[in-house]
Amino acid sequence: MASVLSFVARCCGFGGGESEHVPLKEMPAVQLDTQHMGTDVVVLKSGMRICGTGGCLANAPLHQNKSYFELKIHSAGVWGVGVATKKANLDLIPMGRDAQSLVLRHDGSVYFSNEERSRLPANSSLQEGDVVGVTYDHVELNIYLNGKNMNCPASGIRGTVFPVIYVDDSTILDCQFSDFYHTPPQGFEKILFEQQIF
Repeated sequence: MASVLSFVARCCGFGGGESEHVPLKEMPAVQLDTQHMGTDVVVLKSGMRICGTGGCLANAPLHQNKSYFELKIHSAGVWGVGVATKKANLDLIPMGRDAQSLVLRHDGSVYFSNEERSRLPANSSLQEGDVVGVTYDHVELNIYLNGKNMNCPASGIRGTVFPVIYVDDSTILDCQFSDFYHTPPQGFEKILFEQQIF
């Protein structure tokens, strides 16, 4: 009985000696998901760098109302960034050929269902060192280039989506799911894991 009372006292912060702190389980970091990537994709730098050939989903779906993430073009080539469902073919690039992905391609076009839905302004070119920001609000995907809104919204994808990035032709991209290069647009924030309360 004394040991039970001692345990209860320690749990409530009473009693002598060091109190035992039980840490809460930390949420996992959002990163590229090596369980959902193309056959010839290489993911490095703790899930933040992608190279090789093919696409890769992030490990967190976009459940919140307004999500933001970025990529930095480390070595330019053929690439794309946007959102996709888990049904997307991550070996078939460029993505955006079907209803499972909505992506900005390296040439400035935004594709969904094999149809160009939007395009970056004519004076915008995507080069090494550029930072591409992506916002998604469950209806519309928008692109930001080096912190500036490109005003080229696109929509159409349905269901649960994840950030997706694809590469080919010696491209190397670095992903940022937090600690952004640019401040997210008003109302948008980093991707949050859905928390389950029992």
